[in-house]
Amino acid sequence: MFLTLDGIDGTGKSTQLGLLADWLRSAGHEVVACRDPGSTPLGEAIRQILLDSRQAPIARTSEMLLYMAARAQLVAEVISPALATGKTVVCDRFLLANVVYQGHAGGLDVENLWQIGRVATAGVEPDLTLLLDVPLEIAAARMNRPLDRMEQQGDTYRVRLREGFLSEAARRPERIAVIDAAQTVDAVHADIRAAISHTLNAQQASH
Repeated sequence: MFLTLDGIDGTGKSTQLGLLADWLRSAGHEVVACRDPGSTPLGEAIRQILLDSRQAPIARTSEMLLYMAARAQLVAEVISPALATGKTVVCDRFLLANVVYQGHAGGLDVENLWQIGRVATAGVEPDLTLLLDVPLEIAAARMNRPLDRMEQQGDTYRVRLREGFLSEAARRPERIAVIDAAQTVDAVHADIRAAISHTLNAQQASH
């Protein structure tokens, strides 16, 4: 099983990813947790380039292709081998983030991004994406740290990000579950567990 968490910055993804991995392990799953971009030597090097605000300017198409390259390496080196041996993979962000950040918010063609993404991931896609959604003002209040390069792109960009995530969720309700992340940590975790259980039940019923 391949699960991803996504959403705008400040939704609590890191916290929920840890809780989710612990819950799955307690249920008997062998869990591999990773982050996109990252979790490989190449991916971490690309992440540094993408998120360091002191780096040279990056054109939006270049930015998108760097994310795709990091993801291609992540799939080849971590995700596909784990899935092939029956492990459960939980990833902080995946292709959906690329589509939203560089497409919906960044102005690149959304369908092109999905197509390029299918090449980069060799067709590997999550069984379920848990989209953590909060109002922008709550997300901003939670981010009490220096902002990285992607987070410094302004309020209008952030508005388009949230709208983009919700738009994609509406288009793919069977693949993307929207979770109200403005709730308490425990309540969000409970909703995530319920969404995953629903997906697992649906998969078992179809087999």
